[in-house]
Amino acid sequence: MKKLLYILYFFSLTIKAQDILFVGNSLTYSNNMPEILEYIGKQNNISIKTASLCFPNYAIIDHLESGKLQQLLQKKRFDYMIIQQGPSSQAQGKQMLLEDGAKMKQLCNQYNTKLGYFMVWPSVTYYYTFDKVIENHTLAAQKNSALLFPAGVNWQEYNTYKDKESLYDHDNFHPSKAGSFLAALTIFHQLYPTKNLQQLPFKKYKKWVTDEDSFNLIVKVIDKK
Repeated sequence: MKKLLYILYFFSLTIKAQDILFVGNSLTYSNNMPEILEYIGKQNNISIKTASLCFPNYAIIDHLESGKLQQLLQKKRFDYMIIQQGPSSQAQGKQMLLEDGAKMKQLCNQYNTKLGYFMVWPSVTYYYTFDKVIENHTLAAQKNSALLFPAGVNWQEYNTYKDKESLYDHDNFHPSKAGSFLAALTIFHQLYPTKNLQQLPFKKYKKWVTDEDSFNLIVKVIDKK
């Protein structure tokens, strides 16, 4: 009887598996961010399965025009499609987020998939454009009735604190392992907002964030959203 109760309890803690397709470029595939998301899910008794269609320097329009995305959607059903391109702070980038995002929304509707935007961040050189990056991604998600995964918002707030592990890699644009962890945890929190991030044990995530104070700050910034 105790064994049966334990099994029932375990399954009550396990949330339905989610299949997620990431469509983007190197800001997504750096440090295999989708794999980090899967790992976070596993640590919380949630089965997350990811697939990636990500190529260097690709924008949303490149994926639409290549045809590979459409072929993939015909073969497999996904619960979510999370799209990402460059920072998109300028007028052209904003237009691409809106118009090409609308085409992605049509595809998602066709295949009964939820659309989400993975909001990224600007390079250190163009850090002054950060507010526009946030504004344009937020608007695009609203206009296209899509989910928003605001990694950029959390990235910006984290950087208001000094002497913490850098979210940027050596090129001052791509994410460090800590930056990819922040992005993955942002996505996880948006998908499962009732999960208590404060209970995440630092020792299980040292592969990506080596400094405990920095880890705790990432959790704090994301958890209060």
